[in-house]
Amino acid sequence: MKYILKISTKDQKGLVYKISQILFENNINIIKNDEFVNEEMFFFRGLLEGEFNKEKLVDGLKFIMPYDSSIELYEKRKKNIIVFVTKESHCLGDLLIRHFSNELEANIKAVISNYNILKPLVEKFDIPYHTFSTTDKNKDEQEKEVLSCLKNYDFDYLVLAKYMRILSPHFVKCYEEKIINIHHSFLPAFIGANPYKQAYERGVKIIGATAHFVNDCLDEGPIITQDVLPINHEYTWKEMQKIGRVIEKNVLSKALDLVFEDKVFIYKNKTIVF
Repeated sequence: MKYILKISTKDQKGLVYKISQILFENNINIIKNDEFVNEEMFFFRGLLEGEFNKEKLVDGLKFIMPYDSSIELYEKRKKNIIVFVTKESHCLGDLLIRHFSNELEANIKAVISNYNILKPLVEKFDIPYHTFSTTDKNKDEQEKEVLSCLKNYDFDYLVLAKYMRILSPHFVKCYEEKIINIHHSFLPAFIGANPYKQAYERGVKIIGATAHFVNDCLDEGPIITQDVLPINHEYTWKEMQKIGRVIEKNVLSKALDLVFEDKVFIYKNKTIVF
């Protein structure tokens, strides 16, 4: 059995030694480990293998760590996700194909949208599709319906694959650090709607995309991955949008791989990525 151990704590001398000693005493093999230290914190991720008493191991680690340490230990497994979409299919389509090909380290449990446009695509993969329209109800009513639907599923993350709705603070708080969004610009530039038009009007020479965790501030959550492509003055904003979709798809895919493999730590409003 393989496990992931994630530790974040105040830095002090000898932590790697102490952690390794506890793992050795519990007859655990470290397949791979990574560490990072900033000006005040120590971060550790270990891929472990063996048969052991999980409670005993965690208690042993707590004993040697500062009192306010974060210690997470869980079996290495595929994550369960719910995908949110609106009208655009490129990010969703990539996830569906990778899921179908068993290349995605996650099970897509359902797709939620505020339109029916992508329902035929999703149904080809035998995945439930739920539509909660925003045309005949206000935002609070629509979100209550979505939250009620989510209670029927066991999932680890919500993936906003071009879901063009701003989630309320209440919704975000319900799934804090569990919502991942793809934004079609190289943040912090061009926050909000129509970033390609904003970029065109500024005459930018690169366009990009950003995958990030969602918080209460629009497009300002902890960044997981980013990428860019060069452009020039000959591009219209529509052409920028077209090539931008390729970046969006790739950036989201890479970010999800990192999150699903438990390689991402959130610290303040940043991420540490192994």
